Amino acid sequence: MIGNNIFKAIGEFCQTVLFQPYNDLRSLDNWWVQNTISWIFITITFIAFFYWLGELKKYKKAGNE
Repeated sequence: MIGNNIFKAIGEFCQTVLFQPYNDLRSLDNWWVQNTISWIFITITFIAFFYWLGELKKYKKAGNE
């Protein structure tokens, strides 16, 4: 019984606190504003990916395989 309450509390915390900014964005009428966060995450992912590829190239060039 207590374990079930813990999971319910975690679920309620996620829905009411952690995902509240996404719920606020979802209620907007403008598609571009709603998807701004997605574009930001996509940009960060591409930057991190190309940085990682550059580091791999430096690592391989140094003779470490």
